[in-house]
Parts: sequence; structure tokens; C-alpha cells
Amino acid sequence: MPRARGKYHKKKKQASVKIRFFKVLFDLLLIFLTLTVIPVLIYRVTDPPTTSLLLIRWAESGYEESRPIFLEHWKSFDRISPNLVRAVVAAEDQKFFYHNGFDWQAIEAAIKTNLSTDRIVGASTISMQTARNVFLWQKRNWLRKSLEAWFTILIEFLWTKERILEVYLNVIEWGDGLFGCESASRHYYKHGSGSLS
Repeated sequence: MPRARGKYHKKKKQASVKIRFFKVLFDLLLIFLTLTVIPVLIYRVTDPPTTSLLLIRWAESGYEESRPIFLEHWKSFDRISPNLVRAVVAAEDQKFFYHNGFDWQAIEAAIKTNLSTDRIVGASTISMQTARNVFLWQKRNWLRKSLEAWFTILIEFLWTKERILEVYLNVIEWGDGLFGCESASRHYYKHGSGSLS
């Protein structure tokens, strides 16, 4: 009789360990989803006040007071020149309106080039660049690339293409310390981005 009870307690203890393991795994998954999905949902309807790229550039400058740490001159999509939108899509991601965040042909070509030559070629789409610039750090590694893919899926699923373009055009670096199309337009052309031809 004691042996049967011992086997029962051993099985019960093993089941308890498995349950605790899956509970911890579930809790970690829930935390990960909360920390990634909620910011994407927030930025679906509000403009990001700053980005990881902007803060990284500020730190790289030695925390210069003259460097921006917040995004200035945000322009809504309908106030950005359609000519600028077309030019950026043509230069950066011609398939932007037709893919789900990933240009698989460009990714395949980049992998082939990277494996056969010494140079590194990227295949980042506008969606991928937006995910990286808003939510992640810039250093290339597998963790960042994996998170970039995850955030790309999230923004493609939760934002419209116009919202992705709006955020992209307002957060990318157009020159040293110039973040967003409005700041760049004022700096280079002396007028707003809405009137670019």
C-alpha cells in the first residue's frame, strides 16, 4: 500500500511541476504580448512623442542639449505632399501597398547576396523600418531582427497602410538631427512638406 501511495504522490508532484512550468510560460507570453501589442495599439491613434532611434542618436551625441529628443512638427498623412509620398515609396519600397510588411523576393535576393559576397545588403520594407525606428534599437542581431519581424506583423495587422506611411515619414532620419519630413523640408527647402512638388 505505501508503494502505491508513493507512486501517486510522485505523479502528482510531476504534474504540479508541469502545471507550474506552463503557468510561467503563459505568464511570460502574456507579459510579452502586453509589452508589444499595447504600444502598437496606442500609436495607432496617437503620434509617438519620441522614438528609440531619436533617443539613440541623442545618446550618441553625448546628450547634446541642441539635439532633439522629442519629435517636432508632426504632419498628418493628408497634410504631407502626395509627391513626397510617391517619391519615398518609389525609392524605399515599391511594393509597399501590395505586401504584408515583407518583400519576400527582396529578402531572398539579400540573403543570396549576403552569403555570396562580403557586403551586407538589407531588404527592409517601409513597415520594417517603421517598426525598427519606433520600437527597437538599431544594432543588427537576431534578437532585434526577430522582434522587428514581430512588430512589423503587428503594425501591418493593426494599422492602415496610410498610418504606417504617416509614422514612417514623421520619424525617419533625413539628415543629422533631422527627424521627420516636416523638419527636413523646412531645413532643406525652407517651406513645409505639404507643398513639396
